[in-house]
Amino acid sequence: MSSKQKRQSNLDAFFGLKVVKENTENNKNVSLVDDPKATDKESKGNRKRRAILDDDDDEDDAKAVQASKTESPLMKQCNSKQSKQRLSNESDEKELKKVENNNKYSNDMPADEPQTKETEAVTKKAATAAVTTSLSTQSNETTVISKPATSVVPLPPTDLFRAAPKGQFPSDKQLIETATWSQTLPYAVLCQTLAEIEAITARLQIQQLLTKLFRSILLLAPLDLYTALYLTSNSVAPACDNVELGIGDSLLIKAVAEAVGSNRVKQLYEQAGDLGTVAQQCKSKQTTLGGFFAAKTPKAPLTANLVLQTFREIAQTKGNQSQKWKVDKIKMLLVKCQDPLEMKYIVRGLQGKLRIGLAQSTVLISLAHALALTAYHRDAENAENKTKSKYPAEVAQYLDKQQTIEKRLDGAVQIIKRAYSEVPSYDALLDAALRVPLTAMYQACTLTPGIPVAPMLAKPTKSIQEVLQRLNGQKFTCEYKYDGERAQIHLLEDGTTKVFSRNLLDTSEKYPEVPVFVKAAQQSNVTSYVMDAEVVAFKDGKLVPFQILSTRKKTESSAESAKVQIIVHAFDLMYLNGRSLLSESLETRRQLLQEHFFPIPEKFQYATYLDHKEDGDTTILEEFLDQAVKGCCEGLMVKTMDDVYEPSRRSLNWLKLKKDYLEGLGDSVDLVPLGAYHGRGKRTGVYGAYLLACYDADTEEFQSVCKIGTGFSEEDLKNLADTLNQHIIPAKTSQYNVTDQLECDVWFDAVQVWEVKAADLSKSSAHRGAVGKTGEAGRGIGLRFPRFERIREDKRPEDATTSDQILEMYYQQDVVAAGNNGDVDDDDDGI
Repeated sequence: MSSKQKRQSNLDAFFGLKVVKENTENNKNVSLVDDPKATDKESKGNRKRRAILDDDDDEDDAKAVQASKTESPLMKQCNSKQSKQRLSNESDEKELKKVENNNKYSNDMPADEPQTKETEAVTKKAATAAVTTSLSTQSNETTVISKPATSVVPLPPTDLFRAAPKGQFPSDKQLIETATWSQTLPYAVLCQTLAEIEAITARLQIQQLLTKLFRSILLLAPLDLYTALYLTSNSVAPACDNVELGIGDSLLIKAVAEAVGSNRVKQLYEQAGDLGTVAQQCKSKQTTLGGFFAAKTPKAPLTANLVLQTFREIAQTKGNQSQKWKVDKIKMLLVKCQDPLEMKYIVRGLQGKLRIGLAQSTVLISLAHALALTAYHRDAENAENKTKSKYPAEVAQYLDKQQTIEKRLDGAVQIIKRAYSEVPSYDALLDAALRVPLTAMYQACTLTPGIPVAPMLAKPTKSIQEVLQRLNGQKFTCEYKYDGERAQIHLLEDGTTKVFSRNLLDTSEKYPEVPVFVKAAQQSNVTSYVMDAEVVAFKDGKLVPFQILSTRKKTESSAESAKVQIIVHAFDLMYLNGRSLLSESLETRRQLLQEHFFPIPEKFQYATYLDHKEDGDTTILEEFLDQAVKGCCEGLMVKTMDDVYEPSRRSLNWLKLKKDYLEGLGDSVDLVPLGAYHGRGKRTGVYGAYLLACYDADTEEFQSVCKIGTGFSEEDLKNLADTLNQHIIPAKTSQYNVTDQLECDVWFDAVQVWEVKAADLSKSSAHRGAVGKTGEAGRGIGLRFPRFERIREDKRPEDATTSDQILEMYYQQDVVAAGNNGDVDDDDDGI
């Protein structure tokens, strides 16, 4: 084992929440929290551990510093800020520096090797003496102990747990005693929970299973919760880090075939349509045969940490030999699998689709329940004696002992969702959750420049009259709705400027002139900000449609080299000079925007607006809408002046009114192409029509809502076919909810989002939109006479129009609201 690996092992044992029961005369149970009765002997152990760490040579320190340079922007910020807070109780600056240099994304992390006897002894000695309160990254492999539960002493139960009926939830003690693992989370344990979730559809049962897993991790290995959140949500890093696996089926098929020693993997995949299931079946046969030649010494289990670490390494690997290296890394993981389920979910994870009906909202709900029910934090109830009126509504609801358990748990969920919407990063979320109680999360997780906040969204409306009815006499403003790309612009304290898209991706390289334009517009006293704006294509002094902007490269070297010119239209300010403005009114936020940023012709402008108070007169609004449309805008955004900024929420305080709303549906829809039908006649050689679907977040599935064959130019048809042909799959997946009568000639991976307009919506036995929610068994909602508008490059498939939105749009139609059920079950897909 290299000196670096020894150092990492010692660091992990010292800083990590590892609990090892050493069978010696001086054996002690080490709790997961500070022991107020810690002995002098333990303090000596701490000093001795520090001495061990100080023996690291300069060469290893230099390597660690070099590794830290590869940190992602988010990790640099989180590690520099949050790690210092986590280790505030430690006085040794050298130890703090080593934790900060421990790069989660580095390809130089220690290999998965067994420890030498010498290192193992040192590690056990250090871990046994530790009073483990500091938080850091755990190592990838740890020896499994047969009776892990005996080394963890549970804290007194939380107030919320005590208030619940006896037996409603398993106790911390029960979870510890029934656990089959300790110290670090085996990937097989995670996979078992995923398999149980896949076997059911009831949302509450899914939440209970995931909550139980998260509670066990909190009690036995809290730091592994970072890994569990990423793996259960099928991601490897925060969205703003732009880290994606991007593993094609051909690479996976090759890796699986080599790992299981079979040349029939591709054939089996074409038959089954699920490569993960194929890998599982092949591993099952391999395991059966391998049983005859099993080694006497059992292999160490594959850990969840190693799986996530390898996923991250694969995602960041580039270069000429990257394909071969990726196959080797994938094969290494697959060979380490002992349970066929592990192979199944590794393959699915690399494909980017777990296909188990587990949405991100469920992950956050389960995390909130786990934090509320588990005594993982000794200060979890310190704040309960304070006046509840000082807290936000969700915290007061969580603390209110007069509420039902369900209501209090919902309060915990709202706490976590609010925190995540302001700082959409599992790293930052858990840094706070493991450091402070739930009641303090609203202070620990706040909007921070450099980490994009989930944007506030608007509700669609069909007419000016509907807008006036909804606002009901309130003072409001109307802004032009620009036909561009939403941009969230951040100025960090160090002077760095970042630009993020609607779905939180870093688009700074796409728009290098944005920081230049905004810097020229800002006042000299501005040191940091977060601004909401729209980037719009601009030519000859006029705005031009989004289609022109969409031709811009993903990476532009400079503003001068860009073929498409842009202008920034700012409409909100959420953060200024170290202070969050989310709780301020729109009127205040806009005033601050105008006081600190000045317009620059053809570079930076405020959104054009008109302030108004509802008085029944629609003439002014009609004229303003007409001006917006003539100015190459989509329509109007209508906002109440006293509203606060609500991240990630589609609020009635923001309404959108587009010119097309007056012609049919209240809104266009964003749909995902699942498959296609071969063209005939003039469309021979391309696809004549496509099958489109909405997204159901609860079931994590795509539900068909229409076939579409109109709105395409000849160039569109060719470009779409060329692009989607790279994503053909053998058969529709279990994630596609499509009836047999709509069987496609070709199926695609869900990779694109299209904006589509339609005449109206109707109930349908052919389509599956919002199926199970329409009031009629087996019938969903379908679109009639759909028309293709454009590709939504700024949206992921999971950001498509949801089944709930489709259902809401159906009921908002005049014909349905008037009592007619809008039931037209013919094939009105327009082809």
